[in-house]
Amino acid sequence: MSDAEDWSEIAEEWSHSWGSIPRPVHLRLLEACGVEAGARVLDVGCGSGELLAALGERGARAAGLDPAAGMVDRARRRAPEAEVREGSWQSVPWPDATFDVVTAVNALQYADDTSAAIAEALRVVRPGGVIAIANWADRVLNDLDAIESALAAASGDETPPDGDLRLPGGLEAVLEDAGLGLVEAGVVDVPWEPADDDALLRGVLLDEDPHSDDSGVVLAAAAPFRRPDGGYLLANVFRYAVGRAPVAAR
Repeated sequence: MSDAEDWSEIAEEWSHSWGSIPRPVHLRLLEACGVEAGARVLDVGCGSGELLAALGERGARAAGLDPAAGMVDRARRRAPEAEVREGSWQSVPWPDATFDVVTAVNALQYADDTSAAIAEALRVVRPGGVIAIANWADRVLNDLDAIESALAAASGDETPPDGDLRLPGGLEAVLEDAGLGLVEAGVVDVPWEPADDDALLRGVLLDEDPHSDDSGVVLAAAAPFRRPDGGYLLANVFRYAVGRAPVAAR
């Protein structure tokens, strides 16, 4: 089964548990990019369409792209005014200089070739337009890592090291290496607050049986973050960077 098929299978649960969690990042990017009514904005790796809906709230002309058919279906329902297509970074299906802004939230790391992906974003953004990328910050800044590390250890695996995009300066370097001028970069707090054990397990295990052997591992690892009311508060952080495309013809 392909990665796109895997994402399609968990689209509904992922949207329920995680779709709205990056909203603080979405709002920060819209401000940093100066998105106003009428702006043409493409969200690559749009998932279940929450950023597209936020764009619609501002009156922007939103478009979305995602390789998973299940995510595309949910995005179209979440943001019916947006133009959502199935596809990937390898070949963005819009003409040159179509958009004022291109965004990618927790998506660039899935590209086969990061440099080629940014080149495609540059192709479809107008000269002087902006590209904004964001993803999870380094593991030490994310309480979720305690759960992920516990699950890896229970399976006899090692927790993967942070990729360059998660580390300080990584996103900025990608944009600057592609010839964009850095507009803004920073971090955004993205807390996750599952209401109870069931919500916690659904969010972590997604397509797995919430009563599987992994459930005990998850609950034990999450115990330090449990609130007196039975819910949880896990503090997490995203990094983001915004770059401006050259005005001169490329």
